[in-house]
Amino acid sequence: MSSYIPVDPTIAEFAAHLRLERGQSPRTSEEYARDIELFGQFLEPGHPKNTPFANLSSTTTSDVRRFVMELMGPRKYTATSVRRKIAALRSYFSLQKREGRRGDNPAQDVPPPKAPKRLPHVMSEGEVGKLLRTRIAGKTEFARRRDLAMMELLYASGIRRAELVGLNIGDVDLERRLMRVIGKGNKQRTVFINKASADAITNYLAVRPRTPDEALFISKRKTRMSHRQAWVIFRQFADLSGLTQHVTPHVMRHSFATHLLENGADLMTIKELLGHESLSTTQIYTNVSLEHMRRSYEEAHPRDRSEER
Repeated sequence: MSSYIPVDPTIAEFAAHLRLERGQSPRTSEEYARDIELFGQFLEPGHPKNTPFANLSSTTTSDVRRFVMELMGPRKYTATSVRRKIAALRSYFSLQKREGRRGDNPAQDVPPPKAPKRLPHVMSEGEVGKLLRTRIAGKTEFARRRDLAMMELLYASGIRRAELVGLNIGDVDLERRLMRVIGKGNKQRTVFINKASADAITNYLAVRPRTPDEALFISKRKTRMSHRQAWVIFRQFADLSGLTQHVTPHVMRHSFATHLLENGADLMTIKELLGHESLSTTQIYTNVSLEHMRRSYEEAHPRDRSEER
């Protein structure tokens, strides 16, 4: 868990509010708090480190608009990133208003930039198989089995990287092939896992060192694996797999959903497995599936490749 504590007391209070009252994860709370610190630094260029911000309390809507224009300029933050920062500012100033420190919310009426609608990238079933068959030399038996179990589980369940490292041993029922997952907003859901991932986890647990840490996946220090460590492991598999496209744990999640849909699962089932709030979020995989099938069709059909036309 991160040891980050904001120096500004109002930002520290905001981070605690997100965790305790809004049910946000420590990681999300830290990201939002850092967004407010970035805004504070924008208001006070050259602001000395480890000191509270003086101008946050007098922020105007004009300040927020200028901040957004700065983010969308040469610094080239993505529209999605800017939208999150505006959401963080709205939430922060809403808390200041609730606590009676100001009478308005200067970020409330600042419109967020439109996020581009892009279909998520997915791997083919063959590409996923190639990734999962990758073997990395020089690892201990413990690390080799752990890493394979992590990779199998990502594809078996479609869980996020944060959800993966947050799993405890008691969350996984290998006999029934069920798993309890704590997702965004600390919301709990049940997901299924396949036989390949259950077997991989069983093999890993057979060599997992004894430790008081209840985490399912532990580091060589016998403590819960961090987000960063999980990312490094995934990149090792991706880099050595021979796949040419950029793949991430979230691409694995998209591939999981798309492959389920293409093989007959209904959207409502996929929505529940992914932990989506709205079915409209899940419906994007209908378009992804069509595009995925189109590429497979065009790559497989010989007519357009024939020179005798």
